[in-house]
Amino acid sequence: MRIPYEVMLKEFERVLLKKGLDEKTAYEAAANFAQTSLDGVYSHGINRFPRVISYIDRGVIDPKAKPLCEMQCGVIERWNGNLALGNTNAAKATDRACELAKENGVGVVALRNTNHWMRGGAFGWQAADKGCIVICFTNTMPNMPVYGAKDRRIGNNPLIIAVPRSSGEHVVIDCALSQFSYGKIEEYKLKGKNLPVYGGYDSNGEVTTDAGEIEKTWRVLPIGFWKGSGLSIVLDMVAAILSGGNSVGDIGQKIGEEVGLSQVFVAIDPTKLSSISEIDYTVDKILDYVKGSEPVKEDGVILYPGESSFKTRKENIEKGIPVIEEIWQSILEM
Repeated sequence: MRIPYEVMLKEFERVLLKKGLDEKTAYEAAANFAQTSLDGVYSHGINRFPRVISYIDRGVIDPKAKPLCEMQCGVIERWNGNLALGNTNAAKATDRACELAKENGVGVVALRNTNHWMRGGAFGWQAADKGCIVICFTNTMPNMPVYGAKDRRIGNNPLIIAVPRSSGEHVVIDCALSQFSYGKIEEYKLKGKNLPVYGGYDSNGEVTTDAGEIEKTWRVLPIGFWKGSGLSIVLDMVAAILSGGNSVGDIGQKIGEEVGLSQVFVAIDPTKLSSISEIDYTVDKILDYVKGSEPVKEDGVILYPGESSFKTRKENIEKGIPVIEEIWQSILEM
């Protein structure tokens, strides 16, 4: 079944208001969940919404809290998320980083004591809509083994990089450092489908495409094997140092679940160095060259990062957003 965007938005907003969020924050959070679903990232949109509500019910997320700036040094600021809702905290940090970039060319916001930001790519699109290049990343709970290890001591620490285009068809890469995010693994499990490539290990220690088996072991594969493993460690260090917040190990040992995260948002205003037409020319030239590649399959299509999201958005605006009926019904009953 498919649900119109506005209907989904209003249901999310209704539930969040009932859970104690003020009207502005409830709308912003609801819009984030609905837009994420609109772009086809259901694992971090509608499918994740019930879990977030359970976090509010358990007191893990404080619906009344607001993020606050604690320290300023030139173009860098440190913020405390105060365990407020993660996606609205991240949206605020993105806005502030872009404000600093518009003033100074570059802006950096390091955010500690926050919660899961849902779809990290949302903040790439947000910054690109403001004309900024953005690089942002977050740590997580320990949910991935260091390459060569069995137990989980590093995070899948998502990394987002976005480049703006005046057409609005921005280039946005959003990648967890595991081959598949846990949200995507959960989505494949709910659909009863296997992953397209190996994503982790089964109960026998063998690599597998079975999403259910990977959920049992929690042993996911890092992207690029040792390269993804090393990148995860370094991003965790940078996030914890700049924010003064928890590292992946702190989250696992002191807290035991995915709260109190550390995040970094770096925004750059490219118009300080180039005109909008020059930026578009460079981006279009690179994309035209890349998309001119010969596909492996006869009917294959070469896509740039963010292109499929933009196409899915247009389709879901026209037809409605696909939902798993049981999840939608649970939201209606909240």
